[in-house]
Amino acid sequence: MIGRDEILAIVPHQGAMCLWDEVVEWDGRSIRLRADNHRDDTHPLRSGDRLRAIHLCEYGAQAMAVHGGLRAREAGGAAKSGMLVALRGVQLHVARIDDLPGALECEAEVLVEAEASQQYGFRIHHAGTLLAEGRAAVMLDAGNR
Repeated sequence: MIGRDEILAIVPHQGAMCLWDEVVEWDGRSIRLRADNHRDDTHPLRSGDRLRAIHLCEYGAQAMAVHGGLRAREAGGAAKSGMLVALRGVQLHVARIDDLPGALECEAEVLVEAEASQQYGFRIHHAGTLLAEGRAAVMLDAGNR
């Protein structure tokens, strides 16, 4: 298992904006992560008294970043920086997530990748119930090649 300190070392998201607490498992094509921060009153994406399900898209995008960082580290380098450019097929199955006890879990997998872009599919669960799913695309920084 890979903990938060290792995650912080390989992603640009720092402090509370790093949403994942641990990597449960991963390989070259996919990753599974876990987080417990969705109930935190000081969550950086919280608005008013709620953390809405739409923010699960950021959890999905950060799963991509963690996976990219792990893949790059394994290859002896650093991940290219990326910019989220599209979300597709997103389905939210709840309205909010701050009231859910226990951990969130995400499964993300590479669907398409090229030198300058990647697309992943993601699914986020809580206690075996699907909360959100979709696809996210990033453009990778050409200056980091």
